[in-house]
Amino acid sequence: MDTPRGDRPTIGLVGRRNAGKTSLFNALLGQAAGIVSDQPGTTTDAHRVNTEWPGVGPVTLIDTAGFDDTGDLGALRVAKTEALAKGLSLAILVFATGDTEELARWQALRAQGPALPVLSQGDKPGRATLAAALSEQIGEAVILVSGQTGQGLDQLRQAVRALLPTEEAIYITGDLVRAGDRVVLVMPQDQAAPKGRLILPQVQTIRELLDRAALPICSTPETLPAALAALQAPPDLMITDSQAFAQVAALCPAETVLTSFSVLFASYKGRADVFAQGAQRLLAQPAPARILIAEACSHTPTSEDIGRVKLPRLLRKKLGEGVHLDIVGGDDFPSDLSPYDLVIHCGACMFTRSYVLARIAACQAAGVPITNYGMAIAGLTGILSQVTLPDGSRLEAPIDKP
Repeated sequence: MDTPRGDRPTIGLVGRRNAGKTSLFNALLGQAAGIVSDQPGTTTDAHRVNTEWPGVGPVTLIDTAGFDDTGDLGALRVAKTEALAKGLSLAILVFATGDTEELARWQALRAQGPALPVLSQGDKPGRATLAAALSEQIGEAVILVSGQTGQGLDQLRQAVRALLPTEEAIYITGDLVRAGDRVVLVMPQDQAAPKGRLILPQVQTIRELLDRAALPICSTPETLPAALAALQAPPDLMITDSQAFAQVAALCPAETVLTSFSVLFASYKGRADVFAQGAQRLLAQPAPARILIAEACSHTPTSEDIGRVKLPRLLRKKLGEGVHLDIVGGDDFPSDLSPYDLVIHCGACMFTRSYVLARIAACQAAGVPITNYGMAIAGLTGILSQVTLPDGSRLEAPIDKP
């Protein structure tokens, strides 16, 4: 249960109101986690529960609002469900009747990624016949389930195990680390740092370095000179928080590879090549006039906040006070990206990789470049060519035009 949410596959139950999603949700969890009612629209927002899926491991199971919700508020709920569905590791469509609207939703889900069809209320008369007809219509076996009796749950769990994508094991530090390497991690402990603990990317990176038999050496920007002086030879790798990029780059020995937590997470959670192109676009002429800054976690900003204070300050210094900046957090992400010239995303430690890839795909479909905090800050501070990607390659100089 301690596995971070961003490292858990996400399984979402999708369907119309009163399709039986919440009954199935509760049955799969073995607890009354969601409210079940005959009144349509009982589930008004996505309900997430971390659980252990037999044969899979830790997952996040999500119950969503009905896709047929009505009214202005209902339209907002539907939009939230549709946005969430794009980033699921696996979608389970809970059919109620098999009408044309449900069939259209099924085709949309299948086009987005792995999906399973189930028919709810399997304990009622005529449902087995409907399940067989649906199976023939969509060309896939529709699993008949009942949240009341538990019918079909074992079959559904087996189908999830078989269909849930198994992502190739990806190292945060990529190809940059070998056993015995000395790795200096530079982690500012300023007002924005959580009191008494490290942030998740730092913790995960340190743990990985220990697992890979490397030698992590932790410092702050202030203690970095002393840390380097204490070593008999320059370190093999330095990983810095993005906000200290320029300061650390000035002290980084020529033979030491330099990168940042955010750059490493560009590959761990998304696509470093796409983010690198976005960083180049940031420095190109003409400069982007309207930028969206997207954070994975919602929090109260401080005077040291990197996404809401420091990065905007750097952007205005480089691009001028006239640059328009919009900032969103958590699951908020515009469905229409056409107004933007560039998207800058955080390291996304709280998101799954599939969710970040869905956002990248949305940007590419809209023709809007996307980069992340680490690469953007490296470009804005003039050290883009010094930064090493997880595969060992260097970022190139900015392109001349978009």
